Amino acid sequence: MSAGLEGDAPPDEPEQSLGLAREAGIHQLSIPTPFLVGRVNCYLIEDDPLTLVDTGPNSAKALDELEQALGQRGHRVEDLELIILTHQHIDHVGLLEILARRSGAEVAAFHLLEGYLRDFAASAAADDAFSMQTMLRHGVPPEVTTALGAVGAAFRGFGSSGPVTSPLRDGDRLTLRDRTLSIQHRPGHSPSDTLFWDEPRGILIAGDHLLARISSNPLISRPLDPATAPADPVRERGHALVDYIASQRRTRELGAQLVLGGHGPPVREPAALVDERLRGYDRRARKILRMLSDGPQTAYDIASRMWGNVAVTQAFLTISEVLGHIDLLIADGRVQEDGEGSVTRFCAR
Repeated sequence: MSAGLEGDAPPDEPEQSLGLAREAGIHQLSIPTPFLVGRVNCYLIEDDPLTLVDTGPNSAKALDELEQALGQRGHRVEDLELIILTHQHIDHVGLLEILARRSGAEVAAFHLLEGYLRDFAASAAADDAFSMQTMLRHGVPPEVTTALGAVGAAFRGFGSSGPVTSPLRDGDRLTLRDRTLSIQHRPGHSPSDTLFWDEPRGILIAGDHLLARISSNPLISRPLDPATAPADPVRERGHALVDYIASQRRTRELGAQLVLGGHGPPVREPAALVDERLRGYDRRARKILRMLSDGPQTAYDIASRMWGNVAVTQAFLTISEVLGHIDLLIADGRVQEDGEGSVTRFCAR
């Protein structure tokens, strides 16, 4: 789970342990966030153009530490020529407006983020409204939903609007002087998850798609493309975990030697980690199926049984987790959904 507040944490991984990346001119910049996930990894690629992957959240502390980290490499914010974004979450895009304005850098990101980031405040408000409606639909009490909505609104200040000058699509290539990065769209953790694959070196810059120490949450998300969105995206929700599993399997087939993630240390055996995560999804799905043998339940009922009070303080994250595994069980024909009333319930077949 990655929402909430905590004290600052030390950097996750000293740069000297990133040997393969450092040899390739890629340097991890560990930037503080106010969230439970701890620090976020931005990456400086010393190439032409001078490139920064992700920005950290919009806070004075994050900006100060980013400037210090750049300074240790002999650079300033004003030297940046290209900013790459891995996905839409605020700990990865929050300083975009400040960095793009001060540097004049080009900004490369998944093409559907062009509209999303043009007015981040409006996009975040729409995301929060979707989250609140989703929580109510799946049994979260109205008073809990209202309280969490207020927390979400408070967090918006850590995000940022900004330009996307180089919209990217799956299969595109981003060419720098010393490397060419293949663009790999991998939805699941978010709809905009984008990987940057340096195939000759075996290095994958992956944002939060694959993390060494924690399993990324496949969050139920508001569709990014209004042209293809269902009429009622809350009732006709996306299948984030189904998408995420398909994305992980595609990533496994790349044969990467090193995955540089958005949090924590690098992943050195990505195929083995993907296999481990897939086994974990199966175990959790079977646990939820056993719970449903007691009779019809909402996603919030199940989350409360699994995580106790965490299902209250992090309701949207926990029901996203439950719904993802229920989607797997529905696809296998082991669970059915009753969405006729105002609250959706599930039962074992």
